[in-house]
Amino acid sequence: MENKSHAFIVGLFTLLLLAAGVLAIYWLGGVSEATDDYIVVTRQNIGGLNPQAQVRYRGIRVGKVSDIRIDPRDPGNILITVSISRDIRLTQGTVAKLGYQGVTGLAHILLLESGRDADPLPPNPAAPPRIAMIPSLVDELGESSTATLREMRELLASLDAVFSEENRVHLAATLANLNAASAGMAPALENLDLTLLQMRKLFDDRNVNHLSQALAEAGPLLAEARTAIGGIREVSARLDIAIGDPSDKGAAALIPRLNEMAGDISMAALRLSRVLRTMEDSPQGLLFGAPPQPPGPGEPGFSDREEP
Repeated sequence: MENKSHAFIVGLFTLLLLAAGVLAIYWLGGVSEATDDYIVVTRQNIGGLNPQAQVRYRGIRVGKVSDIRIDPRDPGNILITVSISRDIRLTQGTVAKLGYQGVTGLAHILLLESGRDADPLPPNPAAPPRIAMIPSLVDELGESSTATLREMRELLASLDAVFSEENRVHLAATLANLNAASAGMAPALENLDLTLLQMRKLFDDRNVNHLSQALAEAGPLLAEARTAIGGIREVSARLDIAIGDPSDKGAAALIPRLNEMAGDISMAALRLSRVLRTMEDSPQGLLFGAPPQPPGPGEPGFSDREEP
């Protein structure tokens, strides 16, 4: 009896162990869910993507990659078959993108909604619908880097052409000419400084005051000239009347007056001649006043030495 009881316990333990193994396999394997197949089409490099890789829809894991092959009709295309849970409803605007996980370099498929077409994408077991793959961030950076390097290469080639041996010689000659021109401008700038200094001295406060006084004196002079012109007109009118009068009070009486007028005119002409001679000898006197008279005998600064 004791041997039979030991055999029963061993058999029961074996059955329980087998049941536990089946449960473990079932639990580790997960519950199989209904999926639909879709084909992602790309012409890009899909390095790092392998079968059984994850498929994520807007960041949520929704399936896996079941197959990767080259399109027999167009060798430039790569066909990636993905199995997606039937709970996920894809649209005509769904696109795929290649993503990379961490620093391991393992790739996975990202499904995104582009928003171009919100119509549903119905599954078809006979001919799975196709989803286009757009460039990933790594691909965009690679293309941008390639384009940048190409532009830099062209820029360096242009700079090399600009700074050729002949152009360097011309540039050195141009710099030498500029240096010589700048050296030649130094005397001109010094002369300009001297000219400005002289202009500043010419238009200092004292000279400006003299000019103002001369202009102030010119005003009354013009007024007197205007009055004199009016008098001359009046005299001319009287002269016309006198010449036309045949009496003793006419032309006969005009002759003494004409003699007197001629004397006055001679005196005025003499004074005008002196003024013009003075202006010719010292024209600066118009702005700065008449020059001082030389000292006479008995005055300070008088010298009795005769000029040779």
